[in-house]
Amino acid sequence: MDNNTIYHIAERVGVSPSTVSRALSGRGYCGQKTKSRILAAAKEMNYAPVSAAQILKMRQTKKIIFAVPDICNPFYFDMINGINQVLEEHGYLMILFYTKHSLKEELKAIQNLKEKVADGMIMVSFNFNDENIDAINAVQAPVVLTNKYVSPEGEDRFDYVYTDTYHGIKLGTEHLIAQGIERIGYIGGNSSEQTGYQRLCGFRDAMDKAGLPVLYDYVAESDYTENGGYTTAKSWLQRSELPEAIVAANDLLAIGVMKACEEAALRIPEDIAIVGMDNLDIASRVHPKLTSVSLVQEEIGRRSAQVLMDRLQGIPRVEGEIKLMPRLVVRHSSIRPG
Repeated sequence: MDNNTIYHIAERVGVSPSTVSRALSGRGYCGQKTKSRILAAAKEMNYAPVSAAQILKMRQTKKIIFAVPDICNPFYFDMINGINQVLEEHGYLMILFYTKHSLKEELKAIQNLKEKVADGMIMVSFNFNDENIDAINAVQAPVVLTNKYVSPEGEDRFDYVYTDTYHGIKLGTEHLIAQGIERIGYIGGNSSEQTGYQRLCGFRDAMDKAGLPVLYDYVAESDYTENGGYTTAKSWLQRSELPEAIVAANDLLAIGVMKACEEAALRIPEDIAIVGMDNLDIASRVHPKLTSVSLVQEEIGRRSAQVLMDRLQGIPRVEGEIKLMPRLVVRHSSIRPG
């Protein structure tokens, strides 16, 4: 392994270490002939600058943390793509931190930022709360959240870029109601958490607005996975009276519901109409194709990364909030015949 330093290069070329430093960094004067000799020697000697020393000097790691609760959900792949589009323009690298939907792991990610492992962080959480928000506000580095959160004190030090998922679930539910469907079930996340509660409220408010009762026997909490949707729907489909439609809080849940319906020999959408949310690529590849609410996750990633870069470069920003709107993508799974 090569461990050559600027001192070895200086000895090889016959100049001072400070001259080598100026030639390699491009800062300060160094004659062109001397610079050419230094660069040639550095190449021959496989010289690489010690990144730790650069970090200490520049006080920058050129890395950002992207903290996510689930690395198996394709939803985050699109966000990563959007983030990387911006990071590459600025010479930054991403550290992917898997928080396992755990407050303990989220606090660990925040501590890593506090310890200067990265220059900033984009954080996804199902449940921003006093504990993780207090820890974020105590960090002397820019952070972008992908949910809206405003502390009662109103002195938050972070930005947020998010899509209105309350409105997204409301859109999907209203789409079913507009077709005359009244008996609608709902599968979402933990309603004691921020994300799960917001989406449940979107469903309930759409039903209330239409004057329809919420069938609480067909309202369930799950874990945003395909298996969660499958097991919930499987238990529902053993009952005598079934819902006419099911709204799922994400596409993985919806695809699990579709699997349970297929096993029960129920036709989609003739027997049960289904709507998901996220508009993953797989939504257009399943049969029948899944109606889904797009949360423009690639745009969330892109805008979040741009906010972070602005903060790191000291570019003034007026607003700390960027709100994106979801859109309904109608496919075959939700269109009732006639």
